[in-house]
Formats: sequence, structure tokens, C-alpha cells
Amino acid sequence: MTDDVPELRASDADRERVAEVLRDALAEGRLDMTEFEERLEQTYQARTYGELAPITRDLPGAGVAVPSVSLVKGPGEGASWAGRIVGGEGSSTWGVAVLGGFQRKGRWTVPKRFNSVAFWGGGEIDLREANFADGEVVINCVAIMGGVNVVVPPGVEVVVRGFGFMGGFDHREDGVPGEPGGPRVVVTGFAFWGGVGVERKLTRAERRRLKAERRLAVSSRDDVDRGGVYDVHRRMLDGHRDRRRGGRSDD
Repeated sequence: MTDDVPELRASDADRERVAEVLRDALAEGRLDMTEFEERLEQTYQARTYGELAPITRDLPGAGVAVPSVSLVKGPGEGASWAGRIVGGEGSSTWGVAVLGGFQRKGRWTVPKRFNSVAFWGGGEIDLREANFADGEVVINCVAIMGGVNVVVPPGVEVVVRGFGFMGGFDHREDGVPGEPGGPRVVVTGFAFWGGVGVERKLTRAERRRLKAERRLAVSSRDDVDRGGVYDVHRRMLDGHRDRRRGGRSDD
């Protein structure tokens, strides 16, 4: 299966399904705490199906009839992106920061083209919770002795076409493929004695899920530690009983 789709982008739902298998494997004793934490970290760092599939390849174990985890999107999946490409004109088409700042974040609709200018100021354009007027939108940034930062969520394809002259234009996310059905964000413009940053961050919901996973891992580790102490005490008691039985047999 993974030979056919190794480069397709994995979604948050895909990563959560793998995390659920890991939690079950920990509860059933198939993984110890160290293995669970390592694989869970790999799960939330994975970007493609090819990176996710090996994490559960040896689970749930030979001969155990447990449903396998499918990493192939069904016909109904991907609807979350379809629901966020809403058409229309966009709720805001420009942002200007002159000796100050501007911010576009939260629930808003990104137009087909958004223009921004920062002159001795700063701007933030956060697309993580935004809707999109079209499947491809253009964010045009002009930074002169100032800065503009564009934040995109996982699953969005980013193309960077801007440049810097005695300034910087961030190309780190350029060319990273998006999820099927996800929007395409083209960042253009220029920076002169300033900078335009493009970064990919998790949504608040994903950060809360990661925090919950860490709490679960800590709680499970505590349970395992308590269980280990109990096992030691039980073995000591059994050994003491065996010695007493042996003493009676000698008599």
C-alpha cells in the first residue's frame, strides 16, 4: 500500500488514527513506555503516508484479529478543506503597518489576493483558522524597514515568489506539497531592509491534542512505575512463601 502512496500528505486525522493504535498497544503491553513515546513523537512529526506506515507495521501482532489502520483516504475524507474553500470576495483584502502593526488571524476569509505593506512596522497574516475564497490565493507582502510574517497550517501548499534586497524573504516552506483538496498559498512581494517570514504551525486544536497526549504518556508512565513496584513486592512475597514451604519440607 505504502509503495503506491508514499508521498501523499497525511492529515491530522491520519496521525490521530495511528496515535490511537499506539495507545491500544501500550495498554495491551505490546509497547513499553519508551517505545510508545518514541513512536508517538514520530507520528506527530510525520508529514506523509510513507512516514506514518512503518510506525504501526509490527502492530497489533501476528495472529491477532484486530482491524488494521487504513492510511488511504476514503471518498468522504478531505471534506474539511472543501468546507474551508468558500468562494466570495474575502473578509479583508489588505493590511498596512506604518510605524505600527496590523494583524489578520482567527476566523476570517482570505481573498484571492491579499496585499500588505509594512514600513517601519510589522504585520502578521495567520491562515491557520482562516477560510479561503479560492483554491489558490496570493499573499503579496512589501516590507520596507519592517516585517511581515505569514503563518500557514499543515496541509497547505506554499509557493514563495518574493525576494529580498538588503533584506530577507523566507523560502523554507517553498515547494512543500499540500494535502489533497487543500488550498495553495502563493507568497509574493519584496523586502528592502526588512523581512518577510513564512512559517508552518499547528492549529490550537492540534496543540491541545499534543498536550493531552503528553499528559496521557506521563499518566501511563506513572501507572507502569506503580505496577512495576507492585510486581517487585509480589515476587518478594512469593519467594518468602517458597522459602517457608521449603523449610517445612525439611522438618
